[in-house]
Amino acid sequence: MFDRLSSLVAALTLVAIAVIFAALAGGDALSIIILALAGIIGTAIVYNALPSVLPEPKGPAPAEAPPVSLIRHPDFALWVDQEEEPLIGVAGNVVTIANDAAVRLLGRHIVGADIRTAIRHPAATEWLARIGEGAALDTLNLFDFPRPGQRWTMRVATLSGSDRIIFLSDRSAIDAADRMRSDFVANASHELRTPLAAVLGYVETLQDMNGEADGPTRHRFLSIIAREAGRMQQLVIDLLSISRVEADRFRRPTTPVDLAAIVRHTVAGLRDSEDKRPNDIVTKLPEDPQPMLGDEAQLGQLVHNVVSNAMKYGRAGTPVTVELVREGRRVRLSVSDEGDGIAPDHLPRLTERFYRVDEARSRSVGGTGLGLAIVKHISERHQGQLDIDSEVGKGTKVSVTFPIADVGRTAA
Repeated sequence: MFDRLSSLVAALTLVAIAVIFAALAGGDALSIIILALAGIIGTAIVYNALPSVLPEPKGPAPAEAPPVSLIRHPDFALWVDQEEEPLIGVAGNVVTIANDAAVRLLGRHIVGADIRTAIRHPAATEWLARIGEGAALDTLNLFDFPRPGQRWTMRVATLSGSDRIIFLSDRSAIDAADRMRSDFVANASHELRTPLAAVLGYVETLQDMNGEADGPTRHRFLSIIAREAGRMQQLVIDLLSISRVEADRFRRPTTPVDLAAIVRHTVAGLRDSEDKRPNDIVTKLPEDPQPMLGDEAQLGQLVHNVVSNAMKYGRAGTPVTVELVREGRRVRLSVSDEGDGIAPDHLPRLTERFYRVDEARSRSVGGTGLGLAIVKHISERHQGQLDIDSEVGKGTKVSVTFPIADVGRTAA
């Protein structure tokens, strides 16, 4: 493509050629002059109309912009804030970003701090120091972090350059569940082994006994065997019950039931039993139905366990009061006894499986240590609230509050 100067030279050359041809053709002087002037004027107009050519840039081309660091990208910050577990972005060894979970765990001061001091755990400090050496590291367990008895895991995702993302995960609940499972198996084995050993021992003794003179002793031994066998049977029943309740804990009941009728039926069964204190039960139940959505068998078991506990641990001859009270859109079942009561430090653990305040007394009255654990699971499945109040020397009151079902829905 020609520039402006080249175009001017070409135009003037054409004008000169045109004037020469006009002169050779015999044109008069005036015409030749007019032709020359017209050519020059036209060349000037064309020259001014042509665009000027910009000079080519000199020097090296501008360098491309460096890529944006992932941990400094706005979208990364949005993602980090949506994560429930602690996430930390690190450039070099400096914390550049931490989500809310990380701030709650370690404190707001960690942003801008050295990561080796932000996570205050000896194993973490050593582990993070090895990352800079390029060592291949597995997931690290942080025991007793951030408090004794807790366990967290830490792992690192390496990005380009010196950027890294640190992931922290709480494994305390998993460890607690594992311990609970192990304790449950150990306790169940112990509870079954104790009466079984008694049964086997007395059976062997009976086998060695001879003669009618041993009749009273034989009768006493057989009574002990029957009692221990019944204890094992009750323990197996409770173990199966708690397993069924735990399996159903995520399935909300949908069957309409009348809680008042369930309480009446369960209390009537206890009064007809061979228990030593059936006449001590005092009921305060409303005449109207108390509709709710529930599992009738499980609710009956809940009432049976709470009332049986009150009869076992209350003083003989004192009332065991069973009360059902409507409170707005909820109904409260309360069972009170006048026993020795329970010290405050034991109350939070009463619903633990196999937990006993007094093991000797509990075994003497036939307790398995699972009754209130079953009550807790049943109440949770029915969206109930379990409360235990007790005063040493005066007695204990166990209450469970359930939501009332819509009458129209129940009738349907």
